[in-house]
Amino acid sequence: MAANKEVLIELQQEIEVQFSDLKLLEKAITHKSYANEKQELKIKDNERLEFLGDSVLDLIISRYIFLNYPDHPEGELAKIRSVVVSAPILAEKAREIELGKYMLLGKGEEMTGGRKRDSILADGFEAVVGSIYLDQGLEASQEFILDLLVPNIKEVEQGSYVRDYKTLLQELIQKDSNLRPDYKVVEEKGPDHNKRFTVEVIFDQEILGVGVGFSKKEAEQKAAKKAIAKVK
Repeated sequence: MAANKEVLIELQQEIEVQFSDLKLLEKAITHKSYANEKQELKIKDNERLEFLGDSVLDLIISRYIFLNYPDHPEGELAKIRSVVVSAPILAEKAREIELGKYMLLGKGEEMTGGRKRDSILADGFEAVVGSIYLDQGLEASQEFILDLLVPNIKEVEQGSYVRDYKTLLQELIQKDSNLRPDYKVVEEKGPDHNKRFTVEVIFDQEILGVGVGFSKKEAEQKAAKKAIAKVK
């Protein structure tokens, strides 16, 4: 095994699914960068499991919203599903189960913050879903998916899920003012391949929030999210 067995057992406990075949779970956490660097091990990456998991997610979420929102037309159901299975939400779910620390990554991805990258986490989450489906079947997959995603389904359906915090903050401020909040990078740390940005969002000479991210955009969104709580 490329992954330590104890690590896989720990991940099982984290996701509360007991595998019959731990090699499936190992494959789910194997990023292509790791497989490419460890060609002598002849291991497969998680892309095929990601493909399968994506389909299982679509099916489970579609069935749930179809049964629970009988008055919603097809267009609204499709919008709910598209947001719920989007990369930002799946990455958020991956963080909830601490998937990042278990991923097998190549040295390059490791150095550039791959364990925290939305795309890698979302793809890894889909691969885990695919591995659960193959090992435990549809019912176990459904339980795993709905335990994590039903709160997000409800948020999206009620219109309370926000992906663009900068836009929401601006809308909140402009209810009472024609001015816009300003975003200021106050610190850059780390080498070019793994830089972290600290951003302050300022309005009327007051710092409303501070965010840290691997890009200016990510840091600005985090700062805006904190500012929203203060403005509200």
